Amino acid sequence: MDLKVWPMPAKPHGGKLINRVASKSRLEKVLDEVNEFANISVDESLAVDVENIARGVYSPLEGFMVREDFESSLLNMRLANDIPWTIPIVLDVTREELRGISEGDVILLTHKNIPLAIMEVEEIYQYDKKEAALRVYGTTSPEHPGVVRIMKGGDLLVGGRITLLKPLPNPYERYTLWPYETRVLFKERGWKYVVGFQTRNAPHMGHEAVQKTALAIVDGLFINPVIGKKKPGDFKDEVILAAYRTLIDHYFPRNTVVLVILRYEMRYAGPREAIHHAIMRKNFGCTHFIVGRDHAGVGNFYGPYDAQEIFKEFPDLGVSPLFFREFFFCHKCGGMVNEKTCPHPEGDRVRISGTLIRQILEEGREPPKEIMRPEVARTILKFSDPFVR
Repeated sequence: MDLKVWPMPAKPHGGKLINRVASKSRLEKVLDEVNEFANISVDESLAVDVENIARGVYSPLEGFMVREDFESSLLNMRLANDIPWTIPIVLDVTREELRGISEGDVILLTHKNIPLAIMEVEEIYQYDKKEAALRVYGTTSPEHPGVVRIMKGGDLLVGGRITLLKPLPNPYERYTLWPYETRVLFKERGWKYVVGFQTRNAPHMGHEAVQKTALAIVDGLFINPVIGKKKPGDFKDEVILAAYRTLIDHYFPRNTVVLVILRYEMRYAGPREAIHHAIMRKNFGCTHFIVGRDHAGVGNFYGPYDAQEIFKEFPDLGVSPLFFREFFFCHKCGGMVNEKTCPHPEGDRVRISGTLIRQILEEGREPPKEIMRPEVARTILKFSDPFVR
């Protein structure tokens, strides 16, 4: 790739990094009057969305989408002002939850009975759940977890700006930085070009090969594991972080990698979510974003490289995707390669299977060194049960 055509350090999406965190005086005033507000209780996923809005992860959003932006994101994969945006960020509610609440009100959003944010109710509107599911996920199948969430959600959407009152409890403060902080860090390190890597797994040799290939052509690598709700059989959050810490300490040059969590519930929206993932990393300060095989997919709902093809529709995204084919170990090549770099037949190749890795680890054994670093495997095996049940 010609360095001359690479983007300059990424501006926040939409041009401005959003900050919707209450000042100390605003917080004190709201808490003094907390009993005067009507309130809506939000679940963990929505609470995380609130904090991501407030901290700039979802820039340029300042709150939950009003109808115009919601419908434009569904139909055009852009906000009403034409800024690329592929995943609706909405507050769904039931009619019962909205009792006594009208457009123009300022309400309290609570999580587990604790004040989380105030919200300016700009618009309350209905939506077609099946159409929303079909647009975002390309299916209305009840086998798709994103479709299930939409269908179980409220029948109305509430749009309007939010102001965060208190941060969510966070057991991973050590690995938490927000976009305004990562941007300062990248600047302090002199990183002009930064590549983001999304993950929800402990690292195997294929992941490392992708990361190091990308790192060879940029200044720094931003490893950004998704922390939060997971499926049974997934690695636990603390296991993912410990495994990556081991990998970075043993196999990456010093000060070339930043490991920071992203609190976020996966939508499993395949191509559309790949764009959303790139936008979030752009807001953190990444100029490039790694898109691999079956990015953000689930089951057989998307083709293995659909998430790469969709980037052709967004020449104005402002962050450059780096596309990778699946890596595997080749005995004849003597290392990690992919179909673009290895000419040898399948019999010489060792494919990396997440299912096989989990099975081996479940049995208390280390996977072969061709598919997982021994130090990483040992770190995982220190946990009595590394998997979500």
